[in-house]
Amino acid sequence: MKTDRPVNLNIFTIRFPLAAIVSITHRITGAILFVGIAFGLYALQLALSSPQGFDAAVEVSRSGFGAVVLLGLLLAVVFHLVAGIKHLLLDFHLGDSLEAAQNGAIAVIILTLVITGVLGVMLW
Repeated sequence: MKTDRPVNLNIFTIRFPLAAIVSITHRITGAILFVGIAFGLYALQLALSSPQGFDAAVEVSRSGFGAVVLLGLLLAVVFHLVAGIKHLLLDFHLGDSLEAAQNGAIAVIILTLVITGVLGVMLW
């Protein structure tokens, strides 16, 4: 069967709606958190091993790189949580129209930035 439909194989020319980008990012943050658990468990093991290990864990978390990693993981947790709540609401058919999906995606981004900013200031 031959079709005359155009075939677009270049994925970079496709414009995704904001709701799709938020949904894809939700999956990506889930993968980041899965990998981040390994770093968290290592830091916990180091902190619980001895007083010197605790001091080393605190020093790593206060270094520039450690603070950026922790802030990134915090951002991933908050985004994944807020986007997960949005997905749960979609399961109940709340916000599944095009306009509501767009507004929900904007709300996820704004809430993530606000909550991460507040928690970041409180923790550091």
